[in-house]
Amino acid sequence: MQLEELQATIQQEVGVLLYFSGEQCSVCHALRPKFHALFEREFPQIEQRYLDAHANPEISAYFQVFSVPTMIVFLDGREFVREGRSVSLHQMREQLMRPYTMMTS
Repeated sequence: MQLEELQATIQQEVGVLLYFSGEQCSVCHALRPKFHALFEREFPQIEQRYLDAHANPEISAYFQVFSVPTMIVFLDGREFVREGRSVSLHQMREQLMRPYTMMTS
């Protein structure tokens, strides 16, 4: 995935989740299916993109990702939520529900 392609997706879509992980990160691998299920169920119009932070250093640097897991949610082309390390599914859902509902209703 190229940075330019990712930037275009962020601008074109209602919302985008960038999930930065690492191959050796057990927390990343445990959280990913849970977040995927949450976004599929609650926020189906938000595109999901998964990136290995170590394999994509240019993209990681551009988005200022220095640890994994890091989740960044863009709504209407702007960064809306950024969470890292110990992330709560419930907290993420609460932060996104109202603005997502307003944007997609």
